[in-house]
Amino acid sequence: MLESLQAILSIIIIDLVLSGDNAVVIGMAARSLSAENRRRAIILGGAGAIGLRILFTALATILLGIPYLQAIGGVLLIYIAFKLIRPQSGGHGEIREAGTLREAIQTIILADVVMSLDNILAVAGAAHGDIRLLMFGLLLSIPIILFGSELVARLLGRFPAFLYIGAFVLIHAAVAMVFQDPTVHQRIAVVTWQEFAISIVLTAMIIGVVRLIESGQDGDRTERRMRTSPGSTSEGLG
Repeated sequence: MLESLQAILSIIIIDLVLSGDNAVVIGMAARSLSAENRRRAIILGGAGAIGLRILFTALATILLGIPYLQAIGGVLLIYIAFKLIRPQSGGHGEIREAGTLREAIQTIILADVVMSLDNILAVAGAAHGDIRLLMFGLLLSIPIILFGSELVARLLGRFPAFLYIGAFVLIHAAVAMVFQDPTVHQRIAVVTWQEFAISIVLTAMIIGVVRLIESGQDGDRTERRMRTSPGSTSEGLG
């Protein structure tokens, strides 16, 4: 009885953390969409996450035996974090909005694969093969993803600076995935504060790269405006 209660508590904590991370991804990807498209992206993203969790739950025993699988997922998640905070290319209203919706859904699907896998592997470990506990973890993750992603999207819409906090949350989850992979952990033992420090450094590096890209895009836009301004046209004719 005590072991079951401990397993349930572990699953609740895992779902709050990892399904919360999934909600952060969906919310970040949908933050710049119109209200209608944001709801669409959240519903499709949440449905994808739930469907993948069902699939990975059925395959949990097989997945636990694949070496480096969790580490590869962690590396993919770092790329997803960069993709979510990098500056978007310019464009005209409707074209940019449609592209952003499509890109948001693509990013959410990729993140769902990685983070649903991470969630199920963690829950499967805590459940110790008990299918009832696995299903409990699956059902608990559904409302966290759907309601949490809407909350994150609204929060980022009002406070864009929180985007960098979301990026750190994802990168920290990615670093933990890499170093907690059973095969990696046998070779490299990393404690919590080291994971935290690595996450801070990686976040700072990614934000630095994003800022460089932003400054380059700003310079390109300024140059294009100068070339197409009436003054520069008349000077060229003279």
